[in-house]
Amino acid sequence: MKPVKDNKSPFLPFVSLILLLCMGVCEAVEPNDNLNIQHKQNLKIIALAPHIVELLFDIGAGHQIIATGTYADFPEQAKTLPRVGDHSRLQIEKILQLRPDLVIAWRSGNSLTDLARLEEFGIRVFYSDPKVLEDVSKEIRIFGELTGRQQQANLLADNYQLHLTNMRKQYAAKQSISVFYEIWPAPMQTIAGDAWPQQHLDLCGARNIFAEINEDYPSVSLEQVISRMPQVIIQPKAAQQIESRLFDWQQFGFIPAVENHFILRPNADKVYRMTTRVLSEIELLCENIERARLFYAK
Repeated sequence: MKPVKDNKSPFLPFVSLILLLCMGVCEAVEPNDNLNIQHKQNLKIIALAPHIVELLFDIGAGHQIIATGTYADFPEQAKTLPRVGDHSRLQIEKILQLRPDLVIAWRSGNSLTDLARLEEFGIRVFYSDPKVLEDVSKEIRIFGELTGRQQQANLLADNYQLHLTNMRKQYAAKQSISVFYEIWPAPMQTIAGDAWPQQHLDLCGARNIFAEINEDYPSVSLEQVISRMPQVIIQPKAAQQIESRLFDWQQFGFIPAVENHFILRPNADKVYRMTTRVLSEIELLCENIERARLFYAK
């Protein structure tokens, strides 16, 4: 005799929710969807990365966000948003229960497997994927189109792009200066290749002592750093990060950067995020590198 199936399965409510959501299956959204402005301005959005949240608030669409990921903390209003996962895992059931009109995900920073599942359930997904500094202005314009806020977005993007262009001109022909960029102290990790912070050094006219490594975030040894005697050391530090989580370079006073007090600590919350705030922090970084450049030129 076959066993009798239990019609009161605890999974039935969840299955019913999925079926309801999937009645009208949607593909991954494109920014030029034929939706009227008012409808776009009322879309319920889940923004799955800090830079996405920040840019949406920048263009006046912050109130449309109904949930976000673990690390979104700027602007202040973002701290009160419900959380639906992090870079490694999304809470699929919770997202389905929220019934968003649109999910904006970070292609390089969210689980592609989980995002594919959301699309299978009929959730509309747009993939943010900024790679270079110029992409920030492009993302702003796309978010403006997605949310029906093209005017605010275009103005913000134009100002950002003008600022970036002027900075490139200012530091285009500067004399090279050697820099070590510390991402993590143990094991020691730095940048190279197409890493996001590598662009900051390029913009400032600084030479990464490990630029030749064919990897974006390589691990290096202390001996390798010492042998290259950097003139500047950069240790990005988040607002809540404690000093002990940074490598103590003071014990190596013979390194030029240490001996001459050119250990720079830009705001990690700004330099690591693909938002408009990154330029002001890079500008400050460039000014400090220029100060070191003038010192060594004496």
